[in-house]
Amino acid sequence: MTTSISLEDFKKVDIRVGQILSVEKVPETDKLLRLRVNLGEEKPRQVISGIALYFPEPTALVGKRCLFVANLEPRVIKGHESNGMLLAVSTDDGGFSLLEPSVYVPPGTRAK
Repeated sequence: MTTSISLEDFKKVDIRVGQILSVEKVPETDKLLRLRVNLGEEKPRQVISGIALYFPEPTALVGKRCLFVANLEPRVIKGHESNGMLLAVSTDDGGFSLLEPSVYVPPGTRAK
């Protein structure tokens, strides 16, 4: 069952387009990738994401523009600070997709 939130709570979530600048596997893990992401800010952010099993060649992610939650509190995952969350969907039968704009949208553009 889905938990409802108010529209005011949803408006607090800062979802932005981010361009992935670099990717590397987090050592000693099977699932984690360390992404360096341009979210339209002065400096790129580091985001740790558990999507490595879906990308045998992680460098295929470089250059992709995807949706990220930009205002999560930083979290340390396996000794690496993560400053955001990559949005993706998966299905029970193993399907997986990143959430990507269908047309060019510059990094930092906020979802409305």
